[in-house]
Amino acid sequence: MKTSIKYLSLALAWVYCLTGCKDKPVVETATDTFTTYCNPVDISYRFCTDLPSRREAADPTMVWFRDRYFLFVSKSGGYWHSKDLTDWTFIETNQIPVEEYAPTAVAINDTLYFLASSNEKSTLYKSADPLSGAWQVAKEKLDMPVWDPTLFLDDDKRLYLYWGCSDKNPIYGIELDYKNNFAFIGERKELLHGDPSQHGWEVPGDDNRKVNQSPWIEGAWINKFNGKYYLQYSGPGTEYKSYSDAVYVADSPLGPYSLQPHNPFAYKPGGFADGAGHGSTFADTHGNYWHIGTSTISQKHMFERRLGLYPTFFDDQGTLYALTKYGDYPMIMPTKKINNFEEIFPGWMLLSYNKPVTVSSSIDSLPANLMTDEDIRTYWAAATGNAGEYATLDLGNVSDVYAVQINFAEHNTKILGRQKGIFHRYKIEYSENGTDWTMLIDKQNNETDNTHVYFQLPQKVACRYLKITNVQVPGGNFAMSGFRVFGKGNGSRPDKVTQLTAQRNSNDKRSVTLSWDKSKNATGYTISYGLDKNRLYQNYMVYGDTTVTINSLNVNEKYYFTIEAFNEAGITASDVVTDNQ
Repeated sequence: MKTSIKYLSLALAWVYCLTGCKDKPVVETATDTFTTYCNPVDISYRFCTDLPSRREAADPTMVWFRDRYFLFVSKSGGYWHSKDLTDWTFIETNQIPVEEYAPTAVAINDTLYFLASSNEKSTLYKSADPLSGAWQVAKEKLDMPVWDPTLFLDDDKRLYLYWGCSDKNPIYGIELDYKNNFAFIGERKELLHGDPSQHGWEVPGDDNRKVNQSPWIEGAWINKFNGKYYLQYSGPGTEYKSYSDAVYVADSPLGPYSLQPHNPFAYKPGGFADGAGHGSTFADTHGNYWHIGTSTISQKHMFERRLGLYPTFFDDQGTLYALTKYGDYPMIMPTKKINNFEEIFPGWMLLSYNKPVTVSSSIDSLPANLMTDEDIRTYWAAATGNAGEYATLDLGNVSDVYAVQINFAEHNTKILGRQKGIFHRYKIEYSENGTDWTMLIDKQNNETDNTHVYFQLPQKVACRYLKITNVQVPGGNFAMSGFRVFGKGNGSRPDKVTQLTAQRNSNDKRSVTLSWDKSKNATGYTISYGLDKNRLYQNYMVYGDTTVTINSLNVNEKYYFTIEAFNEAGITASDVVTDNQ
């Protein structure tokens, strides 16, 4: 459910919050209307067709065609469309290979073309009416099979194909003649190779520490901006929290390409849902850019994945970067051109982190605290899937709640494929005292299969307790990886961090260890860093700890770091900026 909401916009107060002036008064301005969204993207993630039973969506391609966005995703049994990037409608079809990985699409004149991965025969499809689900073969067999393809139509109406997915081979590119049955023009070109010895973000592992393992370089995508071509690729592997997209830049579609100094440009290694790799970058109707990428769960299977949507920018030097700071908190879906974080962040903080939960029952190895630990990879499971199983969250004190996200998990399911008539049915109630309950969200007759369901409340609710009660599950046990509540807590924002040190590893300059003094009342910290004091585009979220080692640096670059502390009341920035060699 995503609805527009009128609320008292504390715009000036949040500028104070974000700049660390925590003693400034809260100044209320006029009401405003906006819609928010929250990652993972709220769509109907399909069960895979093979065991173990689990859901998957990955490798997204987003294109604009005939007055709406079309979203094509690996292994999903179809595709989605939307006019606003928040409400999605699914189209089921068997007329294109929706069971293949890493699909791509491109609009040429009044026709949408579709291509998916294959190591045997790459068939190109076309549709003038993708809303109908009807497609035709445009070319039975490309001149060679391609894996992880992307199609790019340049301003001069010349068409290019890029592909590659390997721990040994590069990303390739070639021009296609779509006026001549999509024939290849010339020979394919090697455009970029992985170089993990220099690029820390290409080293495999959740924390880029598997230095003796080769990365998978894959997932090409390309954009043109101000005459420059931005060739994006992903690594080091889809199962890792470090899964990210980096970018090379050139003056022509087939290069030669040079590494953008700021990399990876889309990177989210910390928080609830991690990973921002193998995605697509696109412009919305207001001229804003977005990156939609792949987030990892990768517990039941390596390819257990979800999607994340992040605002993306080109700065005045042409640097491409995705804004992943607080990237799985609620964000405002803009209705105009935006320029920075402050314009899209509503100031709704996480109120549920590590809060106590009372449950109807638990499997011993999957206790209740796993639904509030801010880790999508862990989950609570009730002993059954019966109606009446419940979880009651205690926020600790009465707080203003603006949004709730329920992240269901699959435990002991046997479901395979996209099936009709499977859904979660439940109700969510709230209370100030834990005794008297009021209905907040009624999904007892729900008929959708969305499992990362985000609810922006029509008006804020003051409560201490929230309770979700099961009515029906698609299969298996009633289970949740995240019972997430957002709003404005009580008390003061955390103290400003006054000391931050950065120690670059002299034996491996891909790595830096940061440490800082604990901030009073802080729930966690966000490190921002980059190659210039005024362009700190990378972000790393840490809950609880006062140290972190980041292994994703470029050996040849000097970095600057700053930090902000956050809690339920807000964010306090630091004046400290430190650097390293």
